[in-house]
Parts: sequence; structure tokens; C-alpha cells
Amino acid sequence: MELVAIVVCLALLEFAVFAYNTGQARGKYGVEAPATTGHPNFERHFRVQQNTIEQLVMFLPGIFLFGTYVDVRVAAVLGIIYIIGRIWYAWAYVQDPGKRTPGFLTSVVPVWILVLGGLIGAIRTNLC
Repeated sequence: MELVAIVVCLALLEFAVFAYNTGQARGKYGVEAPATTGHPNFERHFRVQQNTIEQLVMFLPGIFLFGTYVDVRVAAVLGIIYIIGRIWYAWAYVQDPGKRTPGFLTSVVPVWILVLGGLIGAIRTNLC
């Protein structure tokens, strides 16, 4: 499970970078806390951060479940694909929100595989 732990740490560090970027954008574009709207470029950074939180809610338990009940190496590879997809999504969203879909899909599909695979693996382990 060490591989899974490493990938999880990378995903959390990635999120920390997105949160930092949001804070920087808040200052750069003069969006006073607690406001979450204002300059469009701030809002793009904020949406990247928020969408990543939404994805982490499923990614974190999914990668641990898949790693436990299916395969650690495959879980780690899916996790790396998720991280790459999040980078792609963030870059595209900040540049032009209309171009975010490929990065979004590259990160959300592995999450669904991890969650559904973990569920199936847990069921099979307990029924067989």
C-alpha cells in the first residue's frame, strides 16, 4: 500500500498548490474574503480548487478501497492518471473554461474505476 500512500500524498500536495493559486488570485484580483465571486480569473482558480475538493471526496476512499481489494499497482497508476487529469483540467479551466472537459474526464474516469472496482472487489472478497 506504500504506492497508494505516495500517490495520495501527491494528490494532496496538488490540491495544496491549487489552494495556494486561489489565494494568490484572490490577492491579485482584489477579491476580499469571504467573497467567492469577483474577477473572472479569480473565479476560475476558485472553481478548480472547489472541483478538486469534490473529486477528492471520491478519489481518496476509492484509491484505498481499490488498492486493498483489487490491486495496489493498478490503483497507483489510476491515481497518477487522476493527478495528471487534474493538472490538465486546472490549466485548461484557467485558460478557457470551455476547454476543461478533456482534463475533467481524464481525472473523473479513474475515480469511478477506483470506486466501482473497490466496491466490486470488497463484495467479491466477502462473498467468495
